[in-house]
Amino acid sequence: MRKLLVLVLALSLASCSSLWPLKKSATQPPPKKTEKGEKVEEKVDPKPGDVQTLDGVEYIYARNKRYQLTPYEPEYMWVRKDQYSPGLFESLAGAGTQGKKERAELDKRIAKLEEDLKKKGVAPQVVYPAQVAALPGMGYYSAPPLINFSFPSPKMRRRVVVLPLRDETNYKAEHLDELTTRRVVGRLENTGAVVCVDPETITLKGKLTDPGNMKTLNELYGVQAVIAGTLSDMYTTASKIEGKDEKETSFAFAKISLTVYNTETATVLRQLSGRNPVFLSREKGEMSTEKSKIKAIDLSIELIADDLLKAVLALDWHGRIASVEKDRIFINAGRLSGLERGDALQAYSPGEQVIDATTKVPLGKLKGTYKGDLEVSELFGVDACWATVKTGGQFSPTDLVYLKK
Repeated sequence: MRKLLVLVLALSLASCSSLWPLKKSATQPPPKKTEKGEKVEEKVDPKPGDVQTLDGVEYIYARNKRYQLTPYEPEYMWVRKDQYSPGLFESLAGAGTQGKKERAELDKRIAKLEEDLKKKGVAPQVVYPAQVAALPGMGYYSAPPLINFSFPSPKMRRRVVVLPLRDETNYKAEHLDELTTRRVVGRLENTGAVVCVDPETITLKGKLTDPGNMKTLNELYGVQAVIAGTLSDMYTTASKIEGKDEKETSFAFAKISLTVYNTETATVLRQLSGRNPVFLSREKGEMSTEKSKIKAIDLSIELIADDLLKAVLALDWHGRIASVEKDRIFINAGRLSGLERGDALQAYSPGEQVIDATTKVPLGKLKGTYKGDLEVSELFGVDACWATVKTGGQFSPTDLVYLKK
């Protein structure tokens, strides 16, 4: 009897506990709020183009530029809205994986975002590689910057000579090397951080990558880098399924290799190579083969564009005194290089090259004798200016000028 009573009592307590009001879990995270106190709902399944606000900062869910380039990188991530810049690789990659409806919706969101950026005066293409913040599934966190480096001369545009790329493909008759060279030049200039100097305008004998010519490019022309490269491994394939698809579908594969030379040390600064993912080069219809080749070239350039820009921006900027006329100092750099009226410059004579005693590798040049300070008074021509003397004297046409920090 006693055992029966104990059993009945246990069952009654269990039934009561099931009706007892459960308390909210203490581990459930509180709703996120902005600086104004407004709640921000976490999206369980965000879509490309979605925008969220955290602590007064807007983020957009966009394609990760490092996806497929670095192991374990997610395909999409949250990026600060003011640092977002839609690129060619993102648009092409999204076009092959989304339907028409989703693509139209994404285009609409991106168009609205770009319009908001224009109203705020933010350029659609950032000059320096942006530092992004990630938002994993468990919430926001501050991600470490992709680039932990302070670029010298941040406001000045570097002068670069892009040599015609060598064509090592089986399509030499199509002059794809010329197309690729123009694409590389355009990609650099569109960043707003580089001025590409036409090698045809430079009257130097021999190869521009010879040490003596690179020294002349650096000191007389103010060129910080020379870029040479090749286009190779170009392959195409086309198919057409009878009765199912009347349009021909083509894919292409290309490899672009670039070598960046530092003209100050006359040495190789960086070597880069990019191969496009074949499935992203898909083109259909008329001229599909030719279109897929161009897309393959653009994708290959896009894969190495950021690293190429980082290498060039790591070089310090300088100009040169072109002539001296009484109180006016003429300089071979101006508006195109990024100078503005009132900018302060420092003039030095050319310095000596420092050589590593063990490796015999040039480390760079020291600044020569300090000549004085200058102030930009007027910009003229395509890329020139004249400055007034603030301090110092005895300036000469061989002196180099640096932006005063």
